[in-house]
Amino acid sequence: MSADGTLGGYERQHGRAPAFGGADGLAYSVATFVDDDPDAQGRYGAALLFIRWSPGADKPIGHLETDYLAFGVTPDAALAPVLALTLQEVKAHLDRCTAARPAESA
Repeated sequence: MSADGTLGGYERQHGRAPAFGGADGLAYSVATFVDDDPDAQGRYGAALLFIRWSPGADKPIGHLETDYLAFGVTPDAALAPVLALTLQEVKAHLDRCTAARPAESA
């Protein structure tokens, strides 16, 4: 797999977040999220945050997020497995998030 085949590798190689087309026809960029404070078990949770862009992609119009995908005893430990996700796995998480999103009213 090339260096940019993972979320973290892509960000390091390109200096920006990857973007994806959602199943809903909108554009999304992806960021990672990690808790500022540990939970009651002393674990930090990490997840993906998808920023939804307007059809002209000129401004954000919302976001979707996954449940926690990994936990660790430090923020870096929680984040490492999320950054190791392949871009295909990240896209699959986006697809699940868009499928679970309630339809917007017209």
